[in-house]
Amino acid sequence: MEFPLSRNLNTPINRNYLLFGFILLKFVLTYALIDPIYDLQRDEYLHLDQANHLAWGYTSVPPFTSWVSWIIKALGNSVFWVKFFPALFGALTTVLVWKIIETLKGGSFALLLGGIAITFSVVSRVNILYQPNSFDVLSWTLMNFLLIRDISTGAAKWLWLLGVAFALGFLNKYNVLFLLLGTLPALLISGQHKMLLKRDFYLAIGIALILILPNLIWQYQHDFPVIRHMKELSRTQLVNVRMSDYLIDQVLYFVGTLFVLIAGLVSLLRFKPFKQYRFVFFSFVFTTLLFLYFRAKSYYAIGLYPVLLSFGSVYLEQALQKNWFKHLKHLCLLIPLLVFIPAVKEAFPIYKPETLEQAAVRTGKMHRWEDGKEYILRQDFADMLGWKELARKVDSIYASIPDKRSLLVFCDNYGQAGAINYYKKNSAYRAHSFNADYINWYKSEPVIRIIRIKEYHDDPTRLQGEYALFKQVYLAGQIDNKYAREYKTEIYILEQPKADIRKFLEAEREELLKPDGF
Repeated sequence: MEFPLSRNLNTPINRNYLLFGFILLKFVLTYALIDPIYDLQRDEYLHLDQANHLAWGYTSVPPFTSWVSWIIKALGNSVFWVKFFPALFGALTTVLVWKIIETLKGGSFALLLGGIAITFSVVSRVNILYQPNSFDVLSWTLMNFLLIRDISTGAAKWLWLLGVAFALGFLNKYNVLFLLLGTLPALLISGQHKMLLKRDFYLAIGIALILILPNLIWQYQHDFPVIRHMKELSRTQLVNVRMSDYLIDQVLYFVGTLFVLIAGLVSLLRFKPFKQYRFVFFSFVFTTLLFLYFRAKSYYAIGLYPVLLSFGSVYLEQALQKNWFKHLKHLCLLIPLLVFIPAVKEAFPIYKPETLEQAAVRTGKMHRWEDGKEYILRQDFADMLGWKELARKVDSIYASIPDKRSLLVFCDNYGQAGAINYYKKNSAYRAHSFNADYINWYKSEPVIRIIRIKEYHDDPTRLQGEYALFKQVYLAGQIDNKYAREYKTEIYILEQPKADIRKFLEAEREELLKPDGF
């Protein structure tokens, strides 16, 4: 008996219409699931500012995001284009899920379920922010797709393309190395070891190495800042990651499609037509173990799941063919949507902070941030507030200073510097910092006054140190948005230096650039 909802999807043209519908829905969700009260998110400003400093590497990320940022800048640098590209990468991930299902000879129900499962999942949450994560998920899914195509067809081009896909994934985020380390042993023990003996496999390695070589050279020339960055990340954030939280998050991310993921894992072990693709199961296991060992953030693993949704959709289509099981098909299509709708209220910034505060007071539910402490708002939401206010106040303070010669705008962190540079109306200045990539972008110049943006600390000694180098230090402004992570961030004006501030800044920068500076 044919599944009623798929009767009209048996022709290629109708399936293409359905796929286009999922692509369109991806873009609609990306723009619709953010209340206009929110600014861009802290990390987005850093990535956008990279367009002004193109290079083959950065302290925080590889160069791919900077290339996209350059395109966004060329298109006008508006919020529309900032959101367009993560939505595009999410749409392409949906296309790959669709194509994997077709490669596995899945029918109309499998395509429909796969499209729904990937759309109404955490992937849509990832796609609302302009960060490397959206392309990371896409590159992982693409690599799995190319391996599956190589196994199913044996055509050399799939391995060549695999080399390109890995290189792009690597140039986007080094996180893809975890997938490589998890997949190589998976191929060995799953019966696909012959792939590793093919000439085309080593040609793919050569292609990948050629493409990533400029970034490796950049890392070498700059004393491998990625290592310093990872040490800092481990010290300040990963130390607070608990294994239980990681595992719970994996379930929550795909809670509405968990049955599809479980079906995918089971099918790779028990469904005979999938035996040749069993490497996907072992790759999932090995990569997950690596993440747990290194105490990785839970969202690092999201790229593992789209391919499992594809296998699960095809397997469920076969398993629900007979007897009363066929009546469960409608339920399988409805569950992801029914779970996603209430999840939207929790996981997406669709409500104003005041509304979320009222809910937190009423329910007592708090949110744990990377520092291990609990707060009213989610960290990502708090990271999307206060930035326009900061840029507006710095613009005003800058305009109020009569003598702007040798005036430096200096920030504590990359979010402050990036947000000021993105939102400021006055093109006569740029904000600087010694945090993240900004430390490499600072050009030493004479300094006789500073607009200093300082994170708030309830510490009476906070005016010591660098402030002691100036005769006049006064508070000119402060961030008033109590929901912002930057709440109470202070804006000082420092004037009449007692010493050569240029030398002081150069010395501090050199100290931070040392291998032990982090």
